[in-house]
Amino acid sequence: MNTYLLIKTVHVVSSVLLAGTGFGSAFYLFFANRSGSLAAQVVVCRLVKRADLWFTTPAVIVQPLSGLWLAQQAGWPVLGTPWLTLGLALYLFAGACWLPVVWLQLRMSDMAEAALKSEQALPARYWRYARWWEGLGYAAFVAMPLIFYLMVAKPDLPAGLANLLLPLSQ
Repeated sequence: MNTYLLIKTVHVVSSVLLAGTGFGSAFYLFFANRSGSLAAQVVVCRLVKRADLWFTTPAVIVQPLSGLWLAQQAGWPVLGTPWLTLGLALYLFAGACWLPVVWLQLRMSDMAEAALKSEQALPARYWRYARWWEGLGYAAFVAMPLIFYLMVAKPDLPAGLANLLLPLSQ
């Protein structure tokens, strides 16, 4: 296997880890929050933190590094290829949503652990954070299938479309 195919494989596998872990974590925490079981929320919050550390964070780093390398090797100028520029803009958007989501997850986990330990109900702040966590998660998740589409289909987009979303391309 040549270097290009090896990096492409790493890129595809890391995209699966990124999207799969994100969707899976969101699914389980969404339903744990509706379960009425504080113990379930504590366990799922703990596992979501672990999944972000073990899978999501490395994939978030590998994706742009491998993707930009692949684009360069294929001869596609990142800021001169509209589908690639749009994909990068969507990736940055998803990342801008993900960073506060991680912070919220950490706080929510701490609150759930404290509530379980003190045998108290979750504070109202937990539920406020959960609403923000969901809203930001929905926004980020909308970007992911669009990025997959752009990377697979490589559609012939007008240059102006990507320029609207990523001012760096001008």
